[in-house]
Amino acid sequence: MEVVGEAPDGPETVSRARDLDPDVVVLDLVMPGAPGAVIIEQLVRLDPRPRILVLTGHDDPAYERSALEAGASGYLVKGAGDVDLLAAIRVVHSGGTLVNAMRPGEEARASHGSLAGAPSRPLSPREAEVLRLLAQGYTNQEAAAQLAVSVKTIETHRKRLSVKLGLKTRAELFRFAVEVGLLEGDAPSEGTSSSRLGGRGFP
Repeated sequence: MEVVGEAPDGPETVSRARDLDPDVVVLDLVMPGAPGAVIIEQLVRLDPRPRILVLTGHDDPAYERSALEAGASGYLVKGAGDVDLLAAIRVVHSGGTLVNAMRPGEEARASHGSLAGAPSRPLSPREAEVLRLLAQGYTNQEAAAQLAVSVKTIETHRKRLSVKLGLKTRAELFRFAVEVGLLEGDAPSEGTSSSRLGGRGFP
């Protein structure tokens, strides 16, 4: 990932996003200049449109609903871990929607509950490969293309992973994959589509 710019207020955020053409904008809801929902709506009207991840201190369903209705693709409460933020950025960038997946209390419970503990049943080599691809941000369709299998096969593996690991969201899968070392040493494969957090170069 490459951070290509920062902005101190709402209007400057829109201006810099227009100039820098970011793939993802990580946005606070409370900034000088304009309400967060208004800034989201203005970002949504840009061409090309960036994906918007709200990172906020407001753990409130009303704020969450307002942000998503304005056009945000993700809503994350401040206090989530660094890995959770990276996972959220990848989910949003890959076209997914992430809705308050990691409130601080939930993240703490997951961490202290030993996310990387042994699965109830061992993962097969193919399940581990599917987990790695999903954690890297591949969609079901892209993972299927990488492994030369059907999308339905990927969906079946994903359901099995949820049962074995007790993890449902992509952010949880990403954190687990990091903790067990599945992503260590990974680099984008030659020919893999990539973009950038404000340019083009996002693994």
